[in-house]
Amino acid sequence: MMIRMKRARLIYNPTSGKEEFQRKLPEILDYFERAGYETSCHATKKAGDATKAAESAVNHGFDLIIAAGGDGTLYEVVNGMAEKPHRPPLGIIPSGTTNDFARAIGLPLRNIKKSCEMIVRGEAMPIDIGKVNNKYFINIAGAGALTDLTYEVPSKLKTIMGQLAYYIKGIEKLPFIRPSHVRIETDEMVIDEEIMLFLIANSNSVGGLERLAPSASLYDGKFDCLILKKTSFPEFLRIATHVIKGDHIKDPDVIYFQTKKLKASASSNVYINLDGELGGELPIEFTALPKHLKVIMPKK
Repeated sequence: MMIRMKRARLIYNPTSGKEEFQRKLPEILDYFERAGYETSCHATKKAGDATKAAESAVNHGFDLIIAAGGDGTLYEVVNGMAEKPHRPPLGIIPSGTTNDFARAIGLPLRNIKKSCEMIVRGEAMPIDIGKVNNKYFINIAGAGALTDLTYEVPSKLKTIMGQLAYYIKGIEKLPFIRPSHVRIETDEMVIDEEIMLFLIANSNSVGGLERLAPSASLYDGKFDCLILKKTSFPEFLRIATHVIKGDHIKDPDVIYFQTKKLKASASSNVYINLDGELGGELPIEFTALPKHLKVIMPKK
């Protein structure tokens, strides 16, 4: 009796990181074939490609979907899978600039070979994701001037300079940051005031900072929310230095709480960032979906 090989669909961004992934593609495909996966691949060419490719892979009954790229590629793949009644496990090869989610779950960074080995030998764990109207995010949602950075940095600059490109853009924008008047409603509280930004975290790694949401968990069915009130430039810099130790959540200008659902509205145009991608404009409702997606993790 012939044993059927499992089928894997590899969806990759050929321009992510420093384009190392594309150079190693033949040996990556060979590795998965030897591990028992009949593997085909799809190279993204424009925004939305990874979402369509992931949706097609689910519809065609693939046993494993692999997202290779940065947070943007992962975001699109998650959106292609999240609505489906049957969702195969998702493997991740982090080859982008920041790789926030991969960092949060302890995946090998900047090591494609080890990432492939982890997918084959790892364990599929059901994790929470967030829903925003008809879109989904796996790691972070945010609003405010600082969250614009991820889609303002040119892709070529990210390829050349990596995560440093975000910090350069951030320093450039700091003197021009202006607060927004936002109303945030949960079952537990209402916040109505001028803020610099708010973040809704599913994991503890945001923008390469691993203590920005220190209590966040992928398994508790809740968001960890952080709001920075209206502050002066010197106050902002003071709070930023506390982020390194995770002490910022005790600052009187920071509001930090957990919730399963929240509504956010604004008196002016405020745009939402979902896993580094433009995700719409307030008003918006955010909902946590507990254990909605199986992601392959390193075995404990």
